[in-house]
Amino acid sequence: MKADGRSSADAGTVQSASPAFQIIILGAGGGPNEDNVTGLLVRSTARQWTRDSVLAVDAGVHLAAIIKIFEEHLPRASLRKPTIASAAATPVNGDNLSTPTEPVRPKLCMSTGPFANLELPHATAKANATYVFRSLISTYLITHPHLDHVAGFAINTAALQQTLRRKRVAALPSTIEAIKEHIFNGIIWPNLSDEGDGAVGFVSYDRLVDGGNVALGDGEGRGYIEVCDGLAVKGWSVSHGECMRHSHHQGSYSSESTEAGYPSYYSRRSSRKDLSSGSMDSARSQSFSQNSSEKKAYDSAAYFLRDEHTGKEVLIFGDVEPDSVSLNPRTARVWQDAAAKLWAGLLTGVLIECSYDDSQPDGMLFGHLTPRHLVTELGVLAGKVRALTAPDSSPGSPRKRKRPSNGHKLPSEELLARGPPSRHHVRRRTRSSVSPSTSLRPESPRHGSSEIVLTNEDAELRSIVEEDGSNHRAPKSRHESGAIHQSPTTKPLAGLKVIIIHVKDPLRDEPSIEETILAQLQEHERESQLGCTFTVSESGTSIWL
Repeated sequence: MKADGRSSADAGTVQSASPAFQIIILGAGGGPNEDNVTGLLVRSTARQWTRDSVLAVDAGVHLAAIIKIFEEHLPRASLRKPTIASAAATPVNGDNLSTPTEPVRPKLCMSTGPFANLELPHATAKANATYVFRSLISTYLITHPHLDHVAGFAINTAALQQTLRRKRVAALPSTIEAIKEHIFNGIIWPNLSDEGDGAVGFVSYDRLVDGGNVALGDGEGRGYIEVCDGLAVKGWSVSHGECMRHSHHQGSYSSESTEAGYPSYYSRRSSRKDLSSGSMDSARSQSFSQNSSEKKAYDSAAYFLRDEHTGKEVLIFGDVEPDSVSLNPRTARVWQDAAAKLWAGLLTGVLIECSYDDSQPDGMLFGHLTPRHLVTELGVLAGKVRALTAPDSSPGSPRKRKRPSNGHKLPSEELLARGPPSRHHVRRRTRSSVSPSTSLRPESPRHGSSEIVLTNEDAELRSIVEEDGSNHRAPKSRHESGAIHQSPTTKPLAGLKVIIIHVKDPLRDEPSIEETILAQLQEHERESQLGCTFTVSESGTSIWL
């Protein structure tokens, strides 16, 4: 990684010590260049390069970007002995022993780049990239149906002829309906899905539940659904600007709105204090698909991906606007969920957009973030993390639990009790169990010596966890629970990696927009003392979290 925080094409990685995830950046931009729009590949590092081991998250650019990576790194591929899993074997004398059917010959294997250690079945970049597309990727997790997030996948479906299985598109229902109605509709593109008139059957739809399906999973994995080998997902809807067109497009609006179309409890130009106080947590959104010409918030999504081997998680946002300017502010629900995971030591990183630099005015955001707004949003997360360890002014007083719009308890609240997977069960930790004298240490010693300034805004965020009458106890140690324990001098987001995606290129003669955005983020972070680190993603590289 370069000193300025941007991932280097030479190094090709942003690496953690013991990463659970590899994230391949196919497209890091947000347009207008069509060859660099949002597209990611994610896999669990506990899995080899095997069938269904790779998840695509958005696919504005897809197969062409994979081909480009192979064209760059294939010349450096080397011959290696195949892995045991890939060596063909047959039973011997009917017992459990096996032996290769023929002498094991070395196979061509990628030596460098994001696909390092992948055994190659073909000789050319195009053929090997198509092998990845057809065999290793089974599911496309789509955040929203804008073209810069789905165009690559739609065009690439033409390469699915004569394959054995259909591809799976997983998304929130509003996104599925938009893809059905406006892309795979027989007009814009053939209906290659398995639903509707003239269905070809190359693609199937998987409609996710906003906030997670509480009927699925158990423990820390409650509400998650498997999307590829080793990875499971839970999604939250978020707002991505205004949708004003008279159409059937699905968006969301507040159930408590004023004549101007804004929630009665939340001003469109809310203050930072309003953001920190968690007032937007009371937003109750409804989906609709009827004809309407009123202003609505356009639906996007944020996805928590869970590595089933380690229990670690990464949070990936689609396009998202600041809650402070939204018709339907709901990102705070995501931060509430993320805070419990970060506190428990499970959240390894956040991939989130920052489309413009701070010169972009609020009235021209078009549903996106700038550095000032992103750091304010991360401040909401920081306040919720502080609230999980901040002592009450009156220990033992009842506390209220924030709930998602479907009325079910947030699965992440259980993380406060359980800690990371494969540990002994630990019940929910309440603030009354943490005294000012408790020794609490940060996740990363690099950030542990910096002082954080607490404000009155932070005190308003302390009513997070509710007593439920059971016997609560704090985890015995950080080693036992994996939690990020904090003292008054700990930066609340210490150790959290924030990866910037969806940067829009202004296409002008000026300094790099990525460098400008990174510098502004770092300046805001120094002022706010959050403790997180920022990296601007780069196409063709890997991030390890």
